[in-house]
Amino acid sequence: MVLANYFTAEGNKVQFTRDQASRFAKEIANDFNPLHNTEAKMFCVPGDLLFAVALNHLGLSQQMHFTFSGMVRDQAVIFPDSSASLIQVVDEAGKQYLSIEREGETTHDPLLIDHLSSRYVAFSGMAFPHILVPLMAAEGVMINPARPLVIYQSMEIDLNRLDLNDPQLESTGSSLDVQGKKGMVRLDFRFMEAGIEVGHGTKHMALRGLQPYQDEVMQGVVDEYNDYKQTYITAGKG
Repeated sequence: MVLANYFTAEGNKVQFTRDQASRFAKEIANDFNPLHNTEAKMFCVPGDLLFAVALNHLGLSQQMHFTFSGMVRDQAVIFPDSSASLIQVVDEAGKQYLSIEREGETTHDPLLIDHLSSRYVAFSGMAFPHILVPLMAAEGVMINPARPLVIYQSMEIDLNRLDLNDPQLESTGSSLDVQGKKGMVRLDFRFMEAGIEVGHGTKHMALRGLQPYQDEVMQGVVDEYNDYKQTYITAGKG
């Protein structure tokens, strides 16, 4: 992916337009979450875009943990130029949006970073409806069709080594823990190269406003999602 098409940078200051963030979600991540539509009242920059920019700016470390603490909208954020084990991404007023913990060796190999970022983003964008809907059906809950809130909370990766070329990503399981009207989704995956597991990771998402599962209603949400996706692909706009 040509990551530079989806943000502008001036030194350590990074800015995303709504159009850039929305196009990344749809065209790169295959993510049609309404929160990433340019006109959305609660618009936010995709966490996967922040992840990709972070790797591009800071490099790829063997162990990395990303925690999202706020929604980036139209404001600029600062990616510090640092080799520290704890990185905090804040806006110009000092509000934190992302913290990154990292350990082990670090590489700035642009091809490896692009390959790993692309594989992860593609996997992450498949969460809805392919993974989330079966999980919700099994637990007897569903997101509010009028206000579907699926929020990216954190992710971590753990690589055995960094002398890699193009590691492939495979899902290794998923789960949904329901607590009242809230739910926590866990998506596990591993990295494979030449048939050998070279690392693993986990993505965590929060669901809000859960209600009893209704198959016809949920199917309507999925159909609307797929229709919007197809319209976007056909028209080349969204």
